[in-house]
Amino acid sequence: MDNNNLLKRIQELEETIEVLTFRQNLLFSNTSVDRAIYEYEITKKQYNLIMDLLDRYRTKIDNKEKVSHGKFEDEMYEIVPQHSGNYHFVESLTRAFWENDRWEEVFDELYRVLPKYQHIKKGF
Repeated sequence: MDNNNLLKRIQELEETIEVLTFRQNLLFSNTSVDRAIYEYEITKKQYNLIMDLLDRYRTKIDNKEKVSHGKFEDEMYEIVPQHSGNYHFVESLTRAFWENDRWEEVFDELYRVLPKYQHIKKGF
């Protein structure tokens, strides 16, 4: 194996280790968010971009800007194209953050207005 192929293989192995370490950490922390991230096979990069999206929506909500779950879902699909069109994924992940007391205002503003979520309580 020449040096270029060897370097490429080393890089691939390092990336694999990074993915496995991230997924292992999700299993050990075992919050509802971490379980959702694990089950939906979200990468660390996608996870960070999702948190950035939630931060942007928190800012919009704090600034009294108009937000909609449809637009939010479209932006989420850009980050996680493997779940494009799966609004259940977006709802469940946003709810998991709410259950973990993270970006609660995003779930409240986008989804608590829907009849199916108006009566939910944390822990149930």
